[in-house]
Amino acid sequence: MLRKAITAFGLGAVMGMALASPVLAADAPAEIKLGTLYASSGRYASISMPVHAGLKLWVEQKNAEGGVYVKAFDKKIPIKLVAYDDQSNTATASTLYNQLITQDKVDLFVADSGSVLTAPAVTIARDHKMFLFDQTGTGGSFFSKDNPYIALMSDPVSTIWPKPIADFLTKDGPALGIKRVAILYSTNEFTGTQANSLRKFIKDANAPIEIVYDQGVPTETTNYTVILNNIRAAKPDAVIHLGYAPNDIAFLRNVQDVGIKFNMLFCIYPGLETELLEKNVGAKGLQHVFTYVPPSEMAYPVNFGMNIADYKKAWDKKYADGKIEFGFNAVAGYTTALVIEKTLSVATSLDQMELRKAVFSLSGNLKTLDGTFALDETGGQIGELTPLGQLELNDHGHIKFVAIYPHEVATGKPVYPKP
Repeated sequence: MLRKAITAFGLGAVMGMALASPVLAADAPAEIKLGTLYASSGRYASISMPVHAGLKLWVEQKNAEGGVYVKAFDKKIPIKLVAYDDQSNTATASTLYNQLITQDKVDLFVADSGSVLTAPAVTIARDHKMFLFDQTGTGGSFFSKDNPYIALMSDPVSTIWPKPIADFLTKDGPALGIKRVAILYSTNEFTGTQANSLRKFIKDANAPIEIVYDQGVPTETTNYTVILNNIRAAKPDAVIHLGYAPNDIAFLRNVQDVGIKFNMLFCIYPGLETELLEKNVGAKGLQHVFTYVPPSEMAYPVNFGMNIADYKKAWDKKYADGKIEFGFNAVAGYTTALVIEKTLSVATSLDQMELRKAVFSLSGNLKTLDGTFALDETGGQIGELTPLGQLELNDHGHIKFVAIYPHEVATGKPVYPKP
């Protein structure tokens, strides 16, 4: 038999065939180690815990099915989730990221949620030549042509997030009477980058829009009373507030306390973490607020993983106590997991550059409940765009989304000026 095979295929080919399957079986690890961090407390817990919960839901689901299919070994292998609590502290995060790589020897390196807690992982991943599955760290500086060790999984890079806001202001705004804009932002990578981009988009549009107030404040800001009075004095037609969830909660509470009414008010997290904001600000405090429309409110067609309706059912079953809010970040963690699952199904090895190659091969082809996964050459996410919407009250007094812009996804007209 061996002589016939050598005659037919050649000695080299037969040796290759002889080695392939047995080596795969012998070398297959007992588990695939996925290392990540989460923040159970501190400023970033509200965005980190839903992301982590989405990732955990997938791990448990796959392990119940015998593991995730890994092409490199042509078999299903269980996932071992190695996760540590960084408590929203970047110094702690740095230590723990290093531990995941140097001590735990993880196969897959996954960042915590948000740009602030992702930042240390970007440097550490690059130094250790580990490919970083960046969940929601959108800071523009993370992505460069000389760093092949990163790709953004679940939301667009910050430089393009505010495009729908800018387009609405510059294209639809003048006809509505919007000519003067105020920009207030928290000085961190996520919202600072968005402020820079928004400013540039407005300027480049050459529309009759004037930025009459433009101010950055520390991310730790909790009282906006003086700032609000300064904004009011600038007499803007639209106010754009760019901050994390605690910033939006404090800002919107202060808007109510001071009794200021802006004709248009945009905030990020009423859209991304609606349940959390409604709990802390109240439905009336969110009425008519403009925000991003998250994938948790859109029924995107999928070609891999659960659609939004099925995922919501799975989420409600898994987290029935309601302690972790369902919203954009819950979708983001599951989206990261789907990209990882698909990556393992096409990567020919667990080599970090092979993982990168596999991730990039999905660009433009993978459609999940988060929209179309698409990367630029640096690993920045340019798909999964979030439309501009406005929050209104439904018949039960709870918040509902009305998509406003772009027009092709609009489900209603903007309420402007605010009644």
